[in-house]
Amino acid sequence: MNRLFTFFLAWLPLAVLAQTDTLHLSLDDCIAMARRQSIDAAVALGELRSAYWQWRSYRADLLPEVSLTGTAPSWNKRYSSYQQADGSLSFVRNDYLGLDGAVNITQKLWPTGGTLSVESSLDYLHQSGSGGSGNQFMSLPVAVTLSQPLFSVNHLKWNRRIEPLRYREAQARFLTETEQVAMQAISLYFGLLLAGEQVNIARQNLQTAEKLYEVAQAKRRMGTISENDVLQLRLDVLTARSALTNSESTRQARQFALRSFLDVEAPIAATVPEASVLGLHLDYEDVLAHALQNNALATTMRRRQMEADYAVASARANRQSINLYAQLGYTGTGENMNSAYRHLLSNEVVSVGITVPLLDWGKRKGQRRLAESNRDIIQGQLRQQSQDFRQDIFILTEQFNNQAEQLRIACEADTIARRRYHTNVETFKIGSISTLELSSAQTAKDQARQNRIQQLFNYWYYYYQLRSIALWDFERGCELTADVERLIEH
Repeated sequence: MNRLFTFFLAWLPLAVLAQTDTLHLSLDDCIAMARRQSIDAAVALGELRSAYWQWRSYRADLLPEVSLTGTAPSWNKRYSSYQQADGSLSFVRNDYLGLDGAVNITQKLWPTGGTLSVESSLDYLHQSGSGGSGNQFMSLPVAVTLSQPLFSVNHLKWNRRIEPLRYREAQARFLTETEQVAMQAISLYFGLLLAGEQVNIARQNLQTAEKLYEVAQAKRRMGTISENDVLQLRLDVLTARSALTNSESTRQARQFALRSFLDVEAPIAATVPEASVLGLHLDYEDVLAHALQNNALATTMRRRQMEADYAVASARANRQSINLYAQLGYTGTGENMNSAYRHLLSNEVVSVGITVPLLDWGKRKGQRRLAESNRDIIQGQLRQQSQDFRQDIFILTEQFNNQAEQLRIACEADTIARRRYHTNVETFKIGSISTLELSSAQTAKDQARQNRIQQLFNYWYYYYQLRSIALWDFERGCELTADVERLIEH
């Protein structure tokens, strides 16, 4: 007995702490926490990081690249074939040590699609053996090289058009997914709130049913009520107890779902939020303008159209290939490093490579027609997506504007239904109405209360759904943005 009492005293502070360690969250707090620490928000941030580093890689690819190449050392001691002046072959012994190094600066030329590079190199060769020995140096102090494709598609120029759209699309998608995280938080928050209200309603209904059952028993003893009405009220008590058990189970499930989504351990207490933007009326044209400017889908449609045009241009330019290669510079040789940089001679290379298909059995023509056909298909799909996009925005805007009135009606209906039910309870106690009328008033009261919360949920959900599409804060009148650099660093 003493051990049991000691255990109870040790457990009591923990139990009190567990009861008081409840996380009281408003709707705004829940949304902020979901954006900060939910798994869905982390996934959206990971996708943004990938797009950011892809963008950084693309930008770096346009800048000059400096590279160092070399061999240190290359030693060769073997026999190799050698052709004499009369055409006969013999094997000769090679024994040499070679060192070479070069520094290259390469710059891609996006206006033309070519590559310009500047190179400086030095080669060293030490030969020994029966063929003689000695040191030889060959220098290339500077050489400017141009590699330029002619009459072909400029891939760099097309990428300069497409890649910014791709990165902007990723940023807009991140903002949209962040708002969708808020929408999911709203759904779970109101789910917990509605489950809590259902528990409160079930508990109140049980208390009222028990009181009415006691009144009915007293009336039955006085003979002022029928046995059928007493049994009906007893059945109402049992139904209310069953409803309370089911509602408590539902609340626990909703509690777990919200805690899991927010990644918190403490129980969450939700409060009924107010409609702070209740007087806000949105204009369809205004919402559509913001959506066309900011939404990821609008950017995606522009990118897909540009990629389709790029594919057609590439297919058309694939009919022939002409490449220009030109190198201008100076070179020198000597037995030591200083002499290799004296008496320099010009080092010039110019070549034009041409590839023209004479007979390809219509392969390139088929590729061109396929690219054009795919572009027509994409254009049709984009027109359909644009129409659906505008239609969805129109419907959603109308739903949001109508929802404010629906919420006002639901609030007034809730007040009237509660007053009517309390009046019917008092009237039943004096025997003026039947149990059927009382049950009808109770059902109307419960439905009105749940409908009020449902309409409030619809109001907030529609609002954040419009925010996720337009990427615009209609309450503050500003664009939704994100500090990508700070998000990536943290």
